[in-house]
Amino acid sequence: MLTTIDTSHLARSVLAVPPFALTGDFEINREANAKLIRHLEAGGVSTLLYGGNANVHNWPVSKFAAWLDSLEEAVAEDTWLIPSVGPDWGKLVDEAAILKSRRYPVAMALPMIAPQTPEGVVRGLQDFVDRSGVPLIVYIKTDQYVPAEAMGRLVEQGAVFGIKYAVPRADLTQDSYLQELIDAVGAERIVSGFGEPPALPHLTHFKLAGFTAGCVCIAPHLSMTFLHALKRGDEAEARRQLEVFMPLEALRERHNAIRVLHTAVSLSGVADMGPILPLLTEADPAVHGDIREAARALLAAEMTARQKAAAA
Repeated sequence: MLTTIDTSHLARSVLAVPPFALTGDFEINREANAKLIRHLEAGGVSTLLYGGNANVHNWPVSKFAAWLDSLEEAVAEDTWLIPSVGPDWGKLVDEAAILKSRRYPVAMALPMIAPQTPEGVVRGLQDFVDRSGVPLIVYIKTDQYVPAEAMGRLVEQGAVFGIKYAVPRADLTQDSYLQELIDAVGAERIVSGFGEPPALPHLTHFKLAGFTAGCVCIAPHLSMTFLHALKRGDEAEARRQLEVFMPLEALRERHNAIRVLHTAVSLSGVADMGPILPLLTEADPAVHGDIREAARALLAAEMTARQKAAAA
């Protein structure tokens, strides 16, 4: 596991946000998680963020250390593994004590769901860093979640390393809050935070460092190819690369992004994720046929692209 990072690491790889594999009795499935990790790494992805798609919100604190340790054991030496913390202050306190004794260079703070004020969120984030010694990527999903000026101070103090930005807009190129954050901390510290489709306007218009994604778990090579096209400013090629993701992305948008991805990874054949932790349930069986078709088509495109790249 990579233990020393800088802002360039936000741009070197798609930040994959995988689901988390469990056995039927909600214990960790080490083999399935390792299989998914190897698939991602073989496709060129070197950053793994265990957050919303892993249903970390519902991880028992009593399992937090052991489950993270198992993931650390599974990743390659040059893979950056990012755990998530929160989404309330009580969990932040308990998880800070766990991460203090481990080697993670950064953790991600899930969007807080407890009663809150922007100033209280800032205080809670700083408190976590004071307790753990681990700086944060702050996941922002709502407008003015943390004022840009306060975020700038947290970066200056070393408490915040970066931002995962996923505030929905009718037009993603028109976003005054995102621009305020860029002015406060720099675009090199911000990644687009909700998949390949929004990454295109975020990276072409705002020049964000990179993006997080879920479908990358099935097609890592293709997602990396999409990232490279965005990075070199080839918008036409990026749009062409994006098309292969859209059938599964449409299902995720229609039927719940986390649940569909969890089921899609299993039905694609990449790895069996097993059940999903409460308070979620797997995707509705009525849409399993559509999910299977989209996921297997995406995986087939991925393997074809890998073969072509290897032969080039």
